[in-house]
Amino acid sequence: MKTIPPRASLPAGLRRPGRWAVLPAAVLAGAALGGGYGALKTPQYAATSYVIVVPAEKSDPAAALGFAQAYGRVATDIAVTGDAQVWAGVSAATLRRSVQAATSPDAPMISITAQADQPAKAVSMADGVARALVLNSTHVAGSTGVKVVQFSRATEPVAPVSPSAPLSALVGGCAGGLLGGLALLVRPKRAASRGEARHSRQASPTAAAVPAPAAAAHQPEAV
Repeated sequence: MKTIPPRASLPAGLRRPGRWAVLPAAVLAGAALGGGYGALKTPQYAATSYVIVVPAEKSDPAAALGFAQAYGRVATDIAVTGDAQVWAGVSAATLRRSVQAATSPDAPMISITAQADQPAKAVSMADGVARALVLNSTHVAGSTGVKVVQFSRATEPVAPVSPSAPLSALVGGCAGGLLGGLALLVRPKRAASRGEARHSRQASPTAAAVPAPAAAAHQPEAV
């Protein structure tokens, strides 16, 4: 007679029909939250201005690359201490928070990117920081041997860089589905561990009630 091996079954927590309702509910909740955030958040626009560091007549051309890295690290500090706030029409805190400078390891070029809720403001901020770098390098060109030159002015962006409402809803739905799946996997394990602990507590008094076998009494050997 052939015996049919028992089929592997899911944990008891996962076999309940109501348990799987958590997953679509989590996906819908995440999509709603993400879409609402994308619709209510103010769009952000980015504009980029480029400057290049050039050596003086009797300076080492290789020094321009090193000074470009240095100017890229202190671009926002120079802009704040200079007149970039006036040219851009924003505060120093806004410049530090909204402007980023990036350098290239191969060329003495610095890209200055500014983000704002209006395209024209982003352009004025990027060009204002670039102008501050140019002016500062002119003042110290005698000691550094290099100067910063405007390479390309920022152009007004036509589309925001912040995620749209559909994209935010998609990301939120994926995050909600992930959290819902983790909840489905974790809760049955917790229920199983609680059941094992309850079973061990019920079995412990029974084990304690069983008396241990008594040791055999020692009898003196007859002579």
